[in-house]
Amino acid sequence: MQLPDTAAHEDVAETAATLVQRLRARIPRVHCITNAVAQNFTANLLLAAGCVPSMTLDPSEIASFVADADALLVNLGTLDAERRAATEIAVETAARDGVPWVLDPVFIDRSAARAEFARGLIARSPSVVRLNQAEFAALVGAEPSPDAVRAAARANGVVIGLSGETDLVTDGERTAIIANGHPLMAKVTAMGCAASALIAACLGVEPDAWRASAAALTLIGVAGERAAAAAAGPGTFAVAIIDALYRLDRATLIAHAKVE
Repeated sequence: MQLPDTAAHEDVAETAATLVQRLRARIPRVHCITNAVAQNFTANLLLAAGCVPSMTLDPSEIASFVADADALLVNLGTLDAERRAATEIAVETAARDGVPWVLDPVFIDRSAARAEFARGLIARSPSVVRLNQAEFAALVGAEPSPDAVRAAARANGVVIGLSGETDLVTDGERTAIIANGHPLMAKVTAMGCAASALIAACLGVEPDAWRASAAALTLIGVAGERAAAAAAGPGTFAVAIIDALYRLDRATLIAHAKVE
């Protein structure tokens, strides 16, 4: 289905190609509050992209890490007391110091208390919310149609990256539909968490949150396709996608991006 105000393939593919170069040249610092099972994979993927990840949750030092970062990821996957406290400090610091941040409201469809916490975080102005269809429905109380996603983005003043068989990225006005990716991506834990971290990384070098989000999801989708071609299954795929992201170049992205 063709959507109004949809980005041209060339725009998003070119942005993705440009941001790959910026990431490697600028080496942005990305602080991640993420779930326990995602930390190692997320850190390795960010390193492959050219970034410097940090993961501390300690309340005595997290403010300085966030203040020194180019972007922040807040992932609610294992929302224990330590991560709740760290999130409060981190988000306050990001607001004070103008650090762009991404909210990944993992499993809010499983917990009303977690969904309420996520709504409170959205009121504190993340740049991007990346989530899946079940999480969107729990957060907004509506099925994730393209019109509903655009309306939610406008109402909350955020970019929404909705992941699924195809990814939809919108700021309420501009919309990109990204068809890159591979089924093996759903067989490796923390893949969505790492995608959110990559959005944060792109925010560290691109102030336009819509462009950063669309580019990041294109990057990881193309890397996923390239990795699947070399993988024997989920185990080798988890390694291959890190290698594929590390090797991505302009020509590969322009040739393989599937964006409407």
